[in-house]
Amino acid sequence: MSELIRRFYKAVSVADDGAGILLDERRLKTPRGAAFAAPTRALAEAMASEWHAQSEHIVPSRMPITQFAFAAIDITPSRRDEIADHVAKFGETDLLCHRAAGPPSLVTRQTMLWDPLVAWSARELGVILPVVVGVTPAPTNAEALETLRAHAAALDDFQLTALAQATGAAGSVLIAFAMLHGRLTGEAAFNAAALDDIYSLETWGEDAEARARLDRLRAEFENIARFISLLGS
Repeated sequence: MSELIRRFYKAVSVADDGAGILLDERRLKTPRGAAFAAPTRALAEAMASEWHAQSEHIVPSRMPITQFAFAAIDITPSRRDEIADHVAKFGETDLLCHRAAGPPSLVTRQTMLWDPLVAWSARELGVILPVVVGVTPAPTNAEALETLRAHAAALDDFQLTALAQATGAAGSVLIAFAMLHGRLTGEAAFNAAALDDIYSLETWGEDAEARARLDRLRAEFENIARFISLLGS
């Protein structure tokens, strides 16, 4: 485990250009040494708040917006093709397209919550993925996967970072795109992605470990949704 860095600054502010962040009088740099520049003032202000909130030590896990933004500058630009391929490949096993055979109450809930998102992706993204029962991958729809990849490749580095984070959290590129396009809030995305686990807790009773895992996932979706909102339209 890396040793935490002591807070080395007193004041935090947004630079006059609305993109940079000043720690005292020094402009914030990313871990790889790039001068940080936010695409929107709202994002810069949110990051400044995270840096201001640090106490004796800088704790990265308490700075989710900063971590996403750093990734968008340090990691995403050199890995755009890889990331676009990765998120598009989720179309082969997208959570929304693999349904339970039973019990009927779970099948009904999946249908009510997931079918509108599958229909939205067909209408808004031009992506039609087959819906199957079980976990066996459906026949690969090469055209749909290429369309997903093209949509991902068209995003800027910050949006692509958000898409990748949401896809990994949800196990669904369709949920991720729905978040990016404002079709789903963070809470709604969590409810869609965690539907099976939520159903299990409701049916079989509370489990502390499972509940803690869901709470962490809910917080992750809330952070991703907030990051997306800070990027503006």
